[in-house]
Amino acid sequence: MSYPTDTDSNDDLDFNSAMQGVKRLKHDRHIEPASLKPRLKAAPDQASHYRRQAAAQEIEQVIDGLSSEASEIIESSDELLFASPGVQIRLLKRLRQGHIPWEAGLDLHGYTVDQARDELSSFIRDAVRQQLRAVIIVHGKAHTQPGQPALLKSCVNDWLRQLNPVIAFCSAQPRDGGTGAVYVLLKRER
Repeated sequence: MSYPTDTDSNDDLDFNSAMQGVKRLKHDRHIEPASLKPRLKAAPDQASHYRRQAAAQEIEQVIDGLSSEASEIIESSDELLFASPGVQIRLLKRLRQGHIPWEAGLDLHGYTVDQARDELSSFIRDAVRQQLRAVIIVHGKAHTQPGQPALLKSCVNDWLRQLNPVIAFCSAQPRDGGTGAVYVLLKRER
């Protein structure tokens, strides 16, 4: 334990006397802590306008960050294949051949794009919660509307790539729907 001595108070006095006449430097690199910044308040009508605008944006915001538009339109006969980095080729090959049995399935026939997005997101979350390893998603081939692109298939392709629990997916075997369905491999929870 140290006790203040006369030399400590002399040091303080010496420092204070040495600092007399010194001005604090100001520069543009100094960032004021947020707690010291004055808070701006909007007028009541402006604040309610911003709240309404934020609420409208929240409604438009999609579940799990998935958009309702596909970045690339895929033909109905095209095969889908995706694997995140680190997935073994042997595992992907087994998935493509249908050798990893799927434990649950989701059929998106008859859904609008927005409904399909919500159902897919919810389905994947539930599958992860139930610790399922592989699932199947039937998106269809869009043959009911000749000349129309396979919009739902294209969206499913984009959405699955964006969902964190999905580590790989590929078009199903003909017995399970062929290019109208995908096998999805999910991360294992540890």
